Amino acid sequence: MSFFKKLRDRMFRSSDKIGEGLEALVAEDAAAPEGAETGASEAARAAEVAPAQPPAAPPAAPVSPPPAMPQAQAREAERKVEPEAAKPGLLGRLFGGGGAAVEEPRRLVDDAMLESLEEVLIQTDMGVETSMRVTANIAEGRFGKRISTRELKAALAGEVARIMEPVARPLPIYPKRPQVVLVVGVNGSGKTTTIGKLASQFKAAGKSVVIAAGDTFRAAAVEQLQVWGQRAGVPVLTAPEGSDPASLAFDALTQAQAQGADLLLIDTAGRLQNRQDLMEELAKIVRVIRKVDATAPHNTLLVLDATTGQNALSQVEIFRKIADVTGLVMTKLDGTAKGGVLVALADRFGLPIHAIGVGEQIDDLAPFDPEDFAKALVGQE
Repeated sequence: MSFFKKLRDRMFRSSDKIGEGLEALVAEDAAAPEGAETGASEAARAAEVAPAQPPAAPPAAPVSPPPAMPQAQAREAERKVEPEAAKPGLLGRLFGGGGAAVEEPRRLVDDAMLESLEEVLIQTDMGVETSMRVTANIAEGRFGKRISTRELKAALAGEVARIMEPVARPLPIYPKRPQVVLVVGVNGSGKTTTIGKLASQFKAAGKSVVIAAGDTFRAAAVEQLQVWGQRAGVPVLTAPEGSDPASLAFDALTQAQAQGADLLLIDTAGRLQNRQDLMEELAKIVRVIRKVDATAPHNTLLVLDATTGQNALSQVEIFRKIADVTGLVMTKLDGTAKGGVLVALADRFGLPIHAIGVGEQIDDLAPFDPEDFAKALVGQE
């Protein structure tokens, strides 16, 4: 199964929410064109305003019918009166079997329609500013015209892809060995699983990888990394619970250098309830590993949980102050109706989005593709 198909199938909460919203939006005004009225209503209105008619005149004397027409002439007259059934053209025979094509419901692009579109986008956590900008761009060249749901989805997917294109960049691999990747994010964001998946994928690509289980305050995180390490054949360096994470990072970098490893992935704690402690801890990790390599860390990845919606925006702001974030990974896009937050993140911060995740398996994390994401988000085939 391709990742796009998996993304489309698993992002059903987001795509359904947007798709249903767009269909309802178009159907809301997709009735008969303005001014069209039914014959029944016209007749009723005519009856209300028509003046009283005088009594009907007595019936006239019967008129003799015209002489009967010869049978051959009658048949010829019938043929002239009855219209011939329209024959389908070539395209009609190819695509419709000759039946009448079903007209797509269409809605006029006006202020009311654009306001409803903004509301649909805001409900998917695309953010007010981004939703307004996307809506304005869709309106350009279409205002005053009628648009179908299919056309609206295509236009929306195009706008989303345009916003995401500049930030869609795979994790850069440098010739520097080992390349130190510091991974940050709140607890529960999928940070530990993401590290395990990245390690397995890089190992499968022929890279030598070392993992440092730097979240020494969560035994579960250490155990999870050890499972991934065993599965991928990657060493996982640990320390006793509650140990100094900076000391572990120092030892891990020293060992990675000695082994000639290509990559060192360092897990970190994510306790945002005490930001000052976290800031000092991360700053100490950076300070200590720079004693071994003055250029480290070479990447600082922030892992975000899509199910948190707009909270992801505040997490980016916080971690950009705490650590020098160089790129983003978004997880759990299969578990939310708020996938639009990734569009808001790209629009507001412009940080590279390296990968997205839609499940627990190793191949459920893949490089970010803006067109595939845009199509999956709006439910486009």
